[in-house]
Amino acid sequence: MDLGISRKVALVNGGSAGLGRGAALALAREKTELFITARGEEKLHKSCEQMAKETGAKITPIVADHSSDAGREKILSICPEPDILVATCSPPPFTGDFRTVDREDWEKALSLTLLSPVEFIKAVIDGMIERKWGRIVNIATGAAKYPAAMRVLSGPPRSALVNYSVAVAKQVARHGVMINTILPGMHHTDGIRDMFESQAEANGTSYDEEVAQFVKQVRIPVGRFGDAEDMGAFVALFCSEMAGYVTGQSLTIDGGMGNSIF
Repeated sequence: MDLGISRKVALVNGGSAGLGRGAALALAREKTELFITARGEEKLHKSCEQMAKETGAKITPIVADHSSDAGREKILSICPEPDILVATCSPPPFTGDFRTVDREDWEKALSLTLLSPVEFIKAVIDGMIERKWGRIVNIATGAAKYPAAMRVLSGPPRSALVNYSVAVAKQVARHGVMINTILPGMHHTDGIRDMFESQAEANGTSYDEEVAQFVKQVRIPVGRFGDAEDMGAFVALFCSEMAGYVTGQSLTIDGGMGNSIF
């Protein structure tokens, strides 16, 4: 299916790995002019080279911390007027006892998961309004809808981001600018692999065994973790011409784990 976004300018923050990379790859396959940011230079350049080789898309890597003022300034100096903005990041760490989460932890998480996407939305949305076309997709977390103690640094800030995004979406929809959010559950990413491989080493098991145990414990109906590239396809769909009547929505992609009919 042609999503109608070839040659659109797309900015993906946090797109060198994981779910961000899945989204970036889907947009590269649609032949957008792609700008991808991340903090790690080596991984970012390697990822961009791989995606460009696979898809033939024009991809510009930008080494920057999008949660910092200096990083945002650098990114926007290189890509000031994207037609598409995809906001994601390395998720805050899983937490144990909520009492151990201190103010510094909260400030770091809020800067990364809430304030950064808010500042980017403010920076690029007027250009989208002037051009009468724009797509903004936040890759958040299922914990924004389904609170969990182990995700207190991730769920609450992103719940606030969803609230903000819906409020803004209602103001700009008449200009052809659509804002939506993806709420992913458990997917195979580098961060998840590191966590479960660490558990496997401690327990004398394997990554696959630890994942299977987790799937059973939390009762994921499809019986497995998700794939980052599959999820990326839904991001691309939200960015497409066909999404011109969809805004202010949050799509949960969690293998049916969430117990909700809406």
